[in-house]
Amino acid sequence: MRPLLPLLLLLLAGLASGSAPLDDNKIPSLCPGHPGLPGAPGHHGSQGLPGRDGRDGRDGAPGAPGQKGEGGHPGLPGPRGEAGVRGEAGPSGAAGPAGECAVPPRSAFSAKQSESRAPPSPDAPLPFDQVLVNEQGHYDGASGKFTCHVPGLYYFAVHATVYRASLQFDLVKNGQSVASFFQFFGGWPKPASLSGGALVRLEPEDQVWVQVGVGDYVGIYASVKTDSTFTGFLVYSDWHSSPVFA
Repeated sequence: MRPLLPLLLLLLAGLASGSAPLDDNKIPSLCPGHPGLPGAPGHHGSQGLPGRDGRDGRDGAPGAPGQKGEGGHPGLPGPRGEAGVRGEAGPSGAAGPAGECAVPPRSAFSAKQSESRAPPSPDAPLPFDQVLVNEQGHYDGASGKFTCHVPGLYYFAVHATVYRASLQFDLVKNGQSVASFFQFFGGWPKPASLSGGALVRLEPEDQVWVQVGVGDYVGIYASVKTDSTFTGFLVYSDWHSSPVFA
């Protein structure tokens, strides 16, 4: 027992002096035995407090420009703007010359036979020498001929009194019969009448007249109480742009 006393005293003195604890329960130079078993793992520690914010980094260099994007859809129409201020009236234009009033072409006549006429000549123009209407002067009472000055469609009519003879007359254009009319004398004592007419297309300088037949067919008559007449007038003109007539 005596050899252990000094060792115990030394150990107690070291504990009392606050020396470092022994690692792994080993006493140096006293118990050189085998290593002890590893201890069990300790418990996971709790999460620490958040650290402080770091300082701002330096600005990086500008990046390269990106590719051009696709165009967007057209926007909706904007609201209608307010009406602008009305401008001042401009100066009046100079007055032009007065235009001429267009008058449609006209051509008309009417004539009758006189009482003291000579007997009609067959196959010759029959004169209706008493002119009733001839404002344009297109009919010649001395020759009995109408001369066309306005191209177009005309209507001609003949009313003949027939007395004590048969009558045939023709409406003639430039020497060619257009229409022929006939009445036979039946021995009646009083005058009768024979009328006829036709539409004729004429060009300038064409002529139209009345002509009696050959032989005994010349019984055209005129007196104080009855007349024989020849009439013609323009129905419509063939001119596309009618000239101005006085």
